[in-house]
Amino acid sequence: MIRVGIVGLGFMGKMHFRCYKALEDVQVVAICDTDKAKFSDAAGTAGNIAGAEAPLDLTGIGLYDDFDRMLAEARLDALSVTLPTYMHTDFTVKALDAGVNVLCEKPMALSVEDGQPMIAAAKRNGKLLQIGHCIRFWPEYAAVKQIIASGEYGKLLAATFQRLSATPTWSWQGWLMDPGKSGAAALDLHIHDSDFVHYAFGMPKAVFSRAASGPSGDDDHIVTQYLYDDRCAVTAEGGWTMTPGFGFEMSFNIVLEKATIVFDCNRSPALKVCPAEGDAITPAVAPGDGYSNEIAHFAKAVSGQSVPEIITPEQSLESVRLVMAEKQSARSGEKVAL
Repeated sequence: MIRVGIVGLGFMGKMHFRCYKALEDVQVVAICDTDKAKFSDAAGTAGNIAGAEAPLDLTGIGLYDDFDRMLAEARLDALSVTLPTYMHTDFTVKALDAGVNVLCEKPMALSVEDGQPMIAAAKRNGKLLQIGHCIRFWPEYAAVKQIIASGEYGKLLAATFQRLSATPTWSWQGWLMDPGKSGAAALDLHIHDSDFVHYAFGMPKAVFSRAASGPSGDDDHIVTQYLYDDRCAVTAEGGWTMTPGFGFEMSFNIVLEKATIVFDCNRSPALKVCPAEGDAITPAVAPGDGYSNEIAHFAKAVSGQSVPEIITPEQSLESVRLVMAEKQSARSGEKVAL
């Protein structure tokens, strides 16, 4: 039985709780949050993806408002760090140094420099560190990664990704609206697609970006061209400047030599492959969602089971570097090499 703790009982903490509770041989034994009111009012917290609305049953779980005490008493095998981004480095390093495996929410850190101590702590303690890039595990995105890698439909010609949201006014103490704590939409939201571009196509040679300042006063709507040696056109647009009635959407169009692949989270079926010849196909995808699949992957790895390499801390840090280059390009108006 894997003994799991969660630090941070906001939207993502509740999402992780739901996912762990669905697994066999995993027990959530401790939760830490400085706001003890969350333990008595454990109803859902707002977010832009459904799945964490139901009230939590915290019966039998150790509830802490002191992280050091939880680490000392709870005998954890693994910990989910579901705190605001600016807290990731300190809490992750402290847990790894206490001998606990860590699943830390994305983005890894606010900068490449802040992410490096996390990797160093995992290595010196011989513990697992996984960053929560859930899109790599999202069934439709995972299926498309396999389709692209197979070469069945030929080379990549073009790809366009979009991730657009109403302004996330729901965050604890408004931390998402403080770019010094969140990195603004570019680092908090858009990084999902930057990371998938990195995962599916490799790191680009350079980026060219334009960004608009939004409610955080920083890069809250960004459009990037990812530049490769091959003649292909890869772009991603992300932002949380949309008005409240817009809600949320994530989508992509990928053009291969022999097929176009289309995904829209608000359409059914969400994913289809349109080959050059014949009718459109609705590919089979794995069950679940990105959150449940990434947490199952993490739990298997902690238990010692062999799992495929889907995400590494080094890749997560490279995705932070990629977004930092995009932000630099948006500010300078120039192409930035990687």
